[in-house]
Amino acid sequence: MSSRVTLTVVLAALVVGAVLVIPTASARFFGGTGSDANRSAVELIDPTLAMAESPEPPAVPTLRAVPVSVPVDGFMTWALLDRDSGEIGGSANMTETSSTESMIKIWIVADYLRQLDDAEPDSEILQQASLAIRDSDDRATDLLFYQAGGEDVLARMIEMCGLQQTRMVVPPEEDNVWWSYTQMSARDAVLMGECVKNGTAAGPLWTDWVLDEMSKVRGGIAASEQEPTSGGGRWGIIDGLPESLLRESPVGIKNGWTLIWADGMWHLNCLAVHDDWVLAVMTRYPGSYGLEYGAGICREVARQLVTPHAGAAIQPAAVLPTSATPTS
Repeated sequence: MSSRVTLTVVLAALVVGAVLVIPTASARFFGGTGSDANRSAVELIDPTLAMAESPEPPAVPTLRAVPVSVPVDGFMTWALLDRDSGEIGGSANMTETSSTESMIKIWIVADYLRQLDDAEPDSEILQQASLAIRDSDDRATDLLFYQAGGEDVLARMIEMCGLQQTRMVVPPEEDNVWWSYTQMSARDAVLMGECVKNGTAAGPLWTDWVLDEMSKVRGGIAASEQEPTSGGGRWGIIDGLPESLLRESPVGIKNGWTLIWADGMWHLNCLAVHDDWVLAVMTRYPGSYGLEYGAGICREVARQLVTPHAGAAIQPAAVLPTSATPTS
């Protein structure tokens, strides 16, 4: 979801497996250029994350930063924060940026609620905050964003969460910063997620509420569940986690997805927060592939990070719809 008009014309089918070249202007605007933006996930893995050096697998499944291999026709970056050690592992390009889309809504909601201090919010405002997270509602998010200070909301996020690659963006021919266009790296995304999880974002009174809302994100990836300014967002990372892990501790999620007219690409991100870890996967890929493709990438990254590892490989690259379903 994002707060802008999306592409309404289905893109012509692209050749599967072809090397994607992002136009120079779009690449500069949305982050990632040249070969760095288009290398396969296999080439992106940090060689220092050697599986041979991993400690003994835990008795209960968890996520650990180990090499993953996910075929991607486009751009993909991921990062995993170990909440116990504070260490962040991920793809070699985990500091490269892409637009956040609706993934950033958890910060916007949390920042608004923290500023209330002890004041009780109006019931309608609280309902809007819930819709922003559960249904990825753009209009509800816009309301909270501007009431909380607009650009200042993002400035606080960068400072309070210690983000290093994140920057605000004013779209061409616009006068104001758009939250959905905020450029963020996967590394910064897990730090934002940690900011929400550890209470920095929402404060002591509202952190549990925000995390509970993240655990109740609803709706699937079907076209019938996507509206112009809201949509189903319960897919991606959570689909790659074993039932035993989901039973052991709640997992909060917030995905972001928009088909961008300027570059003809899906900008699709997945964020998940657990008691032990925070995982972010950020992608850009051809618009004709649809939401299923990006959801499959997020699912497969998560599945391969599960330790101890079990289960047959899922091949998200095979999920190539014949046409896109534009949503915002």
